Amino acid sequence: MRLPFATLLASTLLASAPLLAQQDIVRTARGAGQFATLLAAVDAAGLTATLQGRGPFTVFAPTDEAFRALPTGTVESLLKPENREQLKALLLYHVVPGRVAAATARTLDGAATVEGRRIRIRTSGASLRINEATVISADVNASNGVIHVIDQVLMPPAASGSTGMTTSRGTDSMNARARALIDLAIQRGAPLFNAGQPQATVALYELATRAVLSLEGMGTDVTRPLERGLREAERITGADDRAWTLREALDDAGRALDVRIVAERSTNRRAMTNGRTRH
Repeated sequence: MRLPFATLLASTLLASAPLLAQQDIVRTARGAGQFATLLAAVDAAGLTATLQGRGPFTVFAPTDEAFRALPTGTVESLLKPENREQLKALLLYHVVPGRVAAATARTLDGAATVEGRRIRIRTSGASLRINEATVISADVNASNGVIHVIDQVLMPPAASGSTGMTTSRGTDSMNARARALIDLAIQRGAPLFNAGQPQATVALYELATRAVLSLEGMGTDVTRPLERGLREAERITGADDRAWTLREALDDAGRALDVRIVAERSTNRRAMTNGRTRH
């Protein structure tokens, strides 16, 4: 029976103990010697410190060979400074909150990534598949999570007809997506906090905060409280207080997004009414 991902996430987080003798995800990947491109991308996107944080995280890590299989110029384009936000979104699509072992993944049909969209999970014979990629080495444990090595880069589904231009409709969907990310983080983080797992809650809130900041079209009314929350959380030692600081930042950003969404829906309704009147 396939269990709800949120239930399994909570159980794996609660069951996971600190693995102090192991290195963090970034250092573990660096020591493996086959993730140079991935690590360069993580560094260029400003996510190294996040993946060296307390976690836990589950990372589906494409090999250097997987990156080489992308169309010519793709990696070079993603590593350009002007494409940093796109690169962040791509990398966060490879990260799932919590420590999800391969055995647990086999009971799932999908999982929500930190980027916001879901990856598909299925088995094919003895193989574990993530979207169209195959896990070629599973359960590489790190002190703050687990790595599953995959043979393809996971590409987030492209928006239908997307041209890269911002329209009122596109902005609305982006704001709604940001709000959904915040809601998802709170829905999963609050029960973990109440169950005595503040560090896991911090990891979820931090990743959600950075994911929202990586989205295009976020105004300062949304980004300012999130950036302030990250700065303040960095200065706090206790996990409980860090979690509350990040939660307050997410709540403030969520309220700003609610105002934006209501205004945009009102604008869209007026546009539709005017369109019908002209006919």
